Amino acid sequence: MYAIVEIAGQQFKVTNGQEIFVNRLQGEEGSKVSFDRVLLIDNDGATQVGTPTVAGANVEATIKEHCKGNKIIVFKKKRRKGYQTSNGHRQYLSKVVIDNIVM
Repeated sequence: MYAIVEIAGQQFKVTNGQEIFVNRLQGEEGSKVSFDRVLLIDNDGATQVGTPTVAGANVEATIKEHCKGNKIIVFKKKRRKGYQTSNGHRQYLSKVVIDNIVM
């Protein structure tokens, strides 16, 4: 059984017990969250597609930890002008464990 759910503007394919990294969520570590924007549910071949969401369906999850992603280096250069700059960025993420998919 899996579901496609929209979390913080991004779509994820999730199953029970799966750990995913999403953009930072509001809430404490260890708290329960519920996502109600379920776009599709597949239960052993019986597929329900929402218009745009599946009515009465939600995904229950637990926030395991808040962390930062890997550092991404942003380098800009204009040739023959002597201009170059380097910048780094680390995205704030939340590690979420999927507990249950409810239809």
